[in-house]
Amino acid sequence: MKKLLLVLAVAVIAVPAASAGGWATVGLSSLPAGTPAGDKWSVNMTVLQHGRTPLVGIAPVLTITKDGGESRDFVGTPTGKPGVYHADVVFPSSGTWSYQIWDDFSQTHTFKPVEIGATGALGDSFPYLPLGVALALALGLAGGTVAYLRRRPEPATVTDLREVA
Repeated sequence: MKKLLLVLAVAVIAVPAASAGGWATVGLSSLPAGTPAGDKWSVNMTVLQHGRTPLVGIAPVLTITKDGGESRDFVGTPTGKPGVYHADVVFPSSGTWSYQIWDDFSQTHTFKPVEIGATGALGDSFPYLPLGVALALALGLAGGTVAYLRRRPEPATVTDLREVA
């Protein structure tokens, strides 16, 4: 009977410990939205065990996959801050890409797919609208200044004052 109680006691302790398992969360310093194809997306990944404790000594892997099946892996390198790993990700072509991170601890974290733009598209990279607004404001200010300076009357001279008296 004592052996049976001992086995049951060990089972009661061991089963919850074995089923608790480990899990981690992964936070990103930025998202890839707006990254043109061929450009670098620099991202820091913060990996926390149970969402609290920084995981050190791991190598998380960020994988990008295009709809057509093309995929690339980027291994995170330690940044010097506990639990924070850095990767420079390059999307080789435009299109819809999904990305996920193997936390090198317990699971793969999947993120919402992102649309990557074409390289060299002037509309995506050159700030035409802000530049146009700034130019319009500068021209308006210059025109207003010129109009103001032309309307000011010239100061009276000493000879003008004698004629009045």
